Amino acid sequence: MMKYAVEYNLTNVTGMPIRYIGIPFPVAGQPREVHKRYVRGNDMLSGKPMMPTVVEHLTKPLTKDEKYTGPAPAPTPEPRFLPPDTEENLQRLFKDKDWTDYNPIILPTEERVRAMLEGTSHAPDKVVKIIDWPGGKREFTVEKVAICAVMVGAKPEYMPLILAVATQVPFGNSTSSMANMILVNGPIRDELGMNYKGNAMGPHNEVNSVVGRSLTIMSKTAGNIHHGVTTFSTLGSNLQYNNLCIAENEEALPQGWQPYHVKNKFKPNDSTVSFGTGWTYISSVGEAQKSYPSHLLMRDYMRSLAAIGGATVIMDPTVAELLKADYNMNTKDDLSKYLADNVEKTVDSFFGNGVAATMYMPMARQGIPPYSDYLKLPGDTLIKPLNARSISILVVGGGIQTTWFVTDFGLGRPVSIDAWR
Repeated sequence: MMKYAVEYNLTNVTGMPIRYIGIPFPVAGQPREVHKRYVRGNDMLSGKPMMPTVVEHLTKPLTKDEKYTGPAPAPTPEPRFLPPDTEENLQRLFKDKDWTDYNPIILPTEERVRAMLEGTSHAPDKVVKIIDWPGGKREFTVEKVAICAVMVGAKPEYMPLILAVATQVPFGNSTSSMANMILVNGPIRDELGMNYKGNAMGPHNEVNSVVGRSLTIMSKTAGNIHHGVTTFSTLGSNLQYNNLCIAENEEALPQGWQPYHVKNKFKPNDSTVSFGTGWTYISSVGEAQKSYPSHLLMRDYMRSLAAIGGATVIMDPTVAELLKADYNMNTKDDLSKYLADNVEKTVDSFFGNGVAATMYMPMARQGIPPYSDYLKLPGDTLIKPLNARSISILVVGGGIQTTWFVTDFGLGRPVSIDAWR
């Protein structure tokens, strides 16, 4: 059988034929001695001494390819079909190409892809997104999304949701242990049979699992996310296997608490998917205690978050009911405001996070508030780095236990799933 090819070969990852070297991390916030050690060390790409490599790159005559002028050459796509081969050999090929998460895939035959395309009214050649990072511009079409949907074991009825997810390819990735989050709201949850009750964040539902995995497969194939080629994280994140794919238990929200998509100006009957990127994920472990209520522990735990892109609190419905009934958290905004007003970090702790230092220290040194104001304070001064607008509250779970998670995932505006039906 013929199998679809799913990835582009990219000749200019940087967009131009430029010479470059690799230096160790972290750079931000390190003393001069560390920087000197980097300079006196080796290029991480070639293993050669750093400074001789820099001099060589600056003085060695340009090759024919490096003399290329004009727009960056278009990436060369893989052939649409692979030659016929055995199931075993093709499974091995997909792994050798790094087109998988190294779990078994369903091979995307022409027949299977055609059946998957029945799940949407959009034409196979419709461009879902122009992916311009990493490695130059390339079109991610409905057909390519269908190929990935087949690979992860999706059903045709999942296609509108997976197409909406495809608008976010590739997932957030960096040298740090960045992870990703997928949140589903609206009628699509029940149409597809997603789990948003008991064990809602575990491996206990086909749709949650398959849709979460689809973002990984799409990001590795069309998104060109490959270890040692376009991503160089030391630890990475286990969450990238499923991308924390969850659905909100809208029916269990206390009165006055709106679903995430409704808070973001969608209608209750709209189906949406929202995306977050973050690093940290802390569990409450035990049940809520009257002697030290949940919102106080949330405050305490959130002091450990990076406080960069925001925060998201994910709680069982029983926690939401307690917060409303006993502590006057009549809306999600009430809880967000409380946390923004009470989560404090020291200046040293805030800038001690390497990602925060990389993002905000240059702004501080340019005189941009509030970061420039932080630099004027003693390092042990407490600051309030979060704002209420950046703290999202989600209710997920089956009302089994008064547990919750605090995370530094910053959720963005929802994407319509209905637009991809």
